Amino acid sequence: MTDMLVSEPGLTSACAPLEPCSEENGTDENAPAKRASNTGAKLWGRVRSKLLRQKLDPQTVQSKNWQMDVIEMNGIKVEFSMKFTGRDLTLKRMPSKKQSGVFGVKIGVVTKRECSKVPLVICQCIDEVERRGIEEVGIYRISGVATDIQTLKAAFNTTTLSSDTTKDFPVILSDMDINAIAGTLKLYFRELPEALLTDRLYLAFLEGIALSDPAAKESCMMHLLCSLPDPNLSTFLLLLEHLRRVAEKESINKMSLLNLATIFGPTLLRPSEETSKGHITLVSDIWSHDVMAQVQVLLFYLQHPSVSFSELKRDSLYFSTDV
Repeated sequence: MTDMLVSEPGLTSACAPLEPCSEENGTDENAPAKRASNTGAKLWGRVRSKLLRQKLDPQTVQSKNWQMDVIEMNGIKVEFSMKFTGRDLTLKRMPSKKQSGVFGVKIGVVTKRECSKVPLVICQCIDEVERRGIEEVGIYRISGVATDIQTLKAAFNTTTLSSDTTKDFPVILSDMDINAIAGTLKLYFRELPEALLTDRLYLAFLEGIALSDPAAKESCMMHLLCSLPDPNLSTFLLLLEHLRRVAEKESINKMSLLNLATIFGPTLLRPSEETSKGHITLVSDIWSHDVMAQVQVLLFYLQHPSVSFSELKRDSLYFSTDV
């Protein structure tokens, strides 16, 4: 993952659509050259391309320091700092010391406080991605600007249900780059003190997906799904439906079910620190040994026919892990 901080305040205006120049005003020889209306989009494209090249640079990957860079186009200059953060750190648990917030707080605590089935931050981000980002090429794969993501995180953390800010969230989100909103959703799941599919069931999910008999795998995996706490199950089912809708636009956004499972699997299903210590000793071994299983678990559910919360609870007595 590459974090990026923009140190030049002109990026927001640079990335916003520029007003087209009117030809009726004549030509002023002393006036600066007119900028193309798509300068912001092209400039932002250059920034992203630069980030992708940096991700593939071994020196960048090995360096732990922030690296400064500048990109300029049509008189607009963008200065930014970036550094590469390894997966072992980006997926590290980030429990919040303040239980009044949203990020880093147990999902059951948030839903109880909000009197909801799914946390507001998830619903709002999903709604905005589906409204204007579902056809965005590389949605959820391309990183958003770190400062924008932190701004959204702070907004959600300081908002209460009685606050007027709750009503303003659609407006706030509409002003943000869609990749920052997608990044905020990923950050929420990444910072949960316990993975969405829970610590208790982690090894059971890995064992279930490894079953060779299709009927036994189906029974085991659905039983495990029913075993999730209600807020976790409701959130997981909502996310599954959302990711399926994203994948329906694969021909446009280039995001298949496998792509999405690869991005979200290790975030939604990851071992606790205790499990990691008892399971495999080296962090690098954990990723190489478990990450494909984590991806396959999410892919199994994404490819499975949709089921509702009520259907799962009604049929839970019929599922068994006895194989």
